[in-house]
Amino acid sequence: MRVWIDADACPRAAKDQVIKFALKRKFEVVLVAGQSQVKPAFACVRLVVVPSGPDAADDYLVENAVPGELVICSDVPLADRLVKKGVAALDPRGSEFDERNMGERLAVRNLFTDLRDQGQMGGGQAAYGEKERQAFANSLDRLLTRLSRG
Repeated sequence: MRVWIDADACPRAAKDQVIKFALKRKFEVVLVAGQSQVKPAFACVRLVVVPSGPDAADDYLVENAVPGELVICSDVPLADRLVKKGVAALDPRGSEFDERNMGERLAVRNLFTDLRDQGQMGGGQAAYGEKERQAFANSLDRLLTRLSRG
């Protein structure tokens, strides 16, 4: 079992949670980033820094993750590419991406992007707090259990 993390955009608390699960359940964590990051000092964690460029980390994740593995990402178009490939995807707030919800999630993402581009809406996601961390931990546990059963 391997869990991939789109590391540039993932909150540290979510990365730490995945590593905690990895140490307990004995799986590999691969952090994929477009810029250098501090790699946690655990043997189960690997850091891959891809050459800079638009979607370089996304492309690396899509090319290297395989069905039966999990990718943690908040990027909806990336999640769509992964789900189409049969790879499980989970956002750091605990929402699973799957075939049933991808159309809606892409439509909402595109609507919000259009509204922001037109200046009708500002900001981004709310702060990542204890509620989000707990929702992520619960979803991660459930998804890892499902994936480990095949």
